[in-house]
Amino acid sequence: MRHDTAPEPAGLPESGGRRVVMLVDNAVDGDSRVQKAARSMADAGWQVTLLGQSPDRRPRHWTLGDAEVRLLPLERRLGRRRHEFRRSCLRHPLAYRPGGIAAYRERQADAWRADLLVRRETEGRGLFLRRLAAKLLVRWTRLRRGQLKRAQERRKHLDTLGDRMWTAAVRAVMRERSWRRLEPYLWDYEFAFGPEIDRLRPDLIHANDFRMIGVGARAAARARSRGRTVKLVWDAHEYLPGIKPRAQHHRWLPAHCAHEREYAARADAVVTVSASLAELLRRDHGLPELPAVVLNAPGGEGPVETAAEPAPDLRALCGIGADVPLIVYSGAAAEQRGLRTVIEALPELPGVHAAFVVLAPRCAYMKGLLARAAELDVADRVHVLPYVPHWQVVGFLSGADVGLIPIHHWPNHELALITKFMEYAHARLPIVVSDVRTMADKVRETGQGEVFRAEDTGDFVRAVRETLAAPDRYRAAYDTPGLLDAWTWQAQAQVLDGVYRSLLCAEVPEPAAAPTSPIGVN
Repeated sequence: MRHDTAPEPAGLPESGGRRVVMLVDNAVDGDSRVQKAARSMADAGWQVTLLGQSPDRRPRHWTLGDAEVRLLPLERRLGRRRHEFRRSCLRHPLAYRPGGIAAYRERQADAWRADLLVRRETEGRGLFLRRLAAKLLVRWTRLRRGQLKRAQERRKHLDTLGDRMWTAAVRAVMRERSWRRLEPYLWDYEFAFGPEIDRLRPDLIHANDFRMIGVGARAAARARSRGRTVKLVWDAHEYLPGIKPRAQHHRWLPAHCAHEREYAARADAVVTVSASLAELLRRDHGLPELPAVVLNAPGGEGPVETAAEPAPDLRALCGIGADVPLIVYSGAAAEQRGLRTVIEALPELPGVHAAFVVLAPRCAYMKGLLARAAELDVADRVHVLPYVPHWQVVGFLSGADVGLIPIHHWPNHELALITKFMEYAHARLPIVVSDVRTMADKVRETGQGEVFRAEDTGDFVRAVRETLAAPDRYRAAYDTPGLLDAWTWQAQAQVLDGVYRSLLCAEVPEPAAAPTSPIGVN
């Protein structure tokens, strides 16, 4: 799936075929920002290899235009805590030790009891004492397994008084290095990605988001220790202290924030998704310069062989005609994204259909929403659809009448125009957005939609009714000269290319081949 390399932009020095390694902690598919960045930088003349995380134990490989994509297997060996390997002797002295012995012993006792029940038919009452012993053994094993389960549940969230005291002590003593004790699983990314980065000998490492900044910084440090200069670009997709933790335990957020603080200042350049987030990053990490802003704007090309393929018909997939009101949500499926508000509103919006375009249509969260829709007797007006390729998103969404962004108030949600905001705009959809700061301000400024109070179903119903009543009034905002031009990936790719060139193009290229060397843990 390769195509001819795009010419160098006029007035800029040649990239000289410098090798760029991009790092991301996902399987690339579904991450439109990373896909567009890899392809557009390859089109600009950089030799791009994008390293991502394989969803299974198998390495995978394909191309995005002239960019090479490799997915590496990640073995999670350091994610388990020490207490998961030992008994809780004081609080649960009868609990089995962790490791699987509990299930084995319980099944073993059940098997003995089942065997004795069958033997009773042929051997009569002589087995009474054995049957009594088997019954007692079954109860004993279930008691011990129950204690093990309670012990594990008690430590699941790592928020007991002892856990909190230990976490606080580690943070106070180790500070930025505390993630090594609080979330040592981050080293698993080092061992999966580090050797491959060293083998590729990049001139520049582009580390996406908070897990990859450490991997990229350590790879650059190893290269310097071997006499090579490698530049590091950190692409901060979100404000880490303001996100909802991605694991349900007390140590996740402080550990990852510490990891980010340790390595952020080592980046030679930082890019991010909004001006407000750029200011926060400079403040929090003492950056010498304000990060460059590369918006999550729509655009970018697909494979040459699919260029003539039209986007799927959203209304056809929903099984509805052109005259049926259709509101659409496109993005992640999670409680903080506000999708439940949409479901709860449908009884008050008779005849309106809702489409949810999500990465995993059959995930547990979406099944729960569909169950709630059935309870409200609106399931026939709810349609759950998978993602389409990023280059088809705008055309796909244009089949709707209104684009929805019902997200809840989290600090990170207040900071940027998210991808779907600009996708809806290019699809010329009126937007109904919750009152999160940046997007609500933009909608009020441009008049391209309505703002409602987050998690307020009644106010959401009002906003949807108003946009459906006069859609042309909101669409007229997109005729404002220059409004949509700034929200294109082509404009953002020029910013990113400029960052690369400012770091590399004044330097003399070095040889690009060397044997792989082992890596170590700092």
